Amino acid sequence: MAELGVNIDHVATVRQARRTYEPDPVWAATLAELGGADGITIHLREDRRHIQDRDFTLLRETVTVKLNLELACVAEILDLACHVKPDQATLVPEKREEVTTEGGLDIVSNRDVVARAVGQLRDAGIVVSLFLDPDASQVDVAAQIGAHAVELHTGQYALAKGEQREEELAKLVTAGNQITALGMTLHAGHGLNYQNVKPVAAIPAMHELNIGHSIVSRAVMVGMERAVREMKSLISS
Repeated sequence: MAELGVNIDHVATVRQARRTYEPDPVWAATLAELGGADGITIHLREDRRHIQDRDFTLLRETVTVKLNLELACVAEILDLACHVKPDQATLVPEKREEVTTEGGLDIVSNRDVVARAVGQLRDAGIVVSLFLDPDASQVDVAAQIGAHAVELHTGQYALAKGEQREEELAKLVTAGNQITALGMTLHAGHGLNYQNVKPVAAIPAMHELNIGHSIVSRAVMVGMERAVREMKSLISS
């Protein structure tokens, strides 16, 4: 049964829109845990558009489930991660002009940079996951540079319809088999919601799903605890 990591970035997005103190991501994380979240995920971006350094340190002190930090291969963020020590760090691509992460990390073209980041995080005792497209060459390099896990980018699956969605799901299944065969743990995320999550949760050996926007969006209407509980029920059935 896949674990549910709840990404609370967009709680901070609402707060930063007014640059005030509410809504509080720490409170959101507590409610997500009460709803059954197995982990809390945050993305500390270089431009600090939502999650702030203080959020990260407070969440490290208060989260009782797994704390997963998404970050780019940026020295400042890597150093902070190694100091605060989340349970898991997920390396992702990052561009300032993007609204959200647009694709997987290209570790074939950026092998040396990513390998150094993986080594630094591993030396700090942090589990390292890489956010990748379901591409065989990318997955091979992930194993070669010592990643513990790969989080498959499910964005294309989420956008696809009909037969194309089945094709995208098949790519995820194939990549998932490759990831586990290479001894890494299988994660997935991006664009998953209450309508499309079940086939991804059912992929063999799926260990962790990281879901944010759809849960936070539903939480606006029904509350965070209920929104998390409903998603947890879907991926567990």
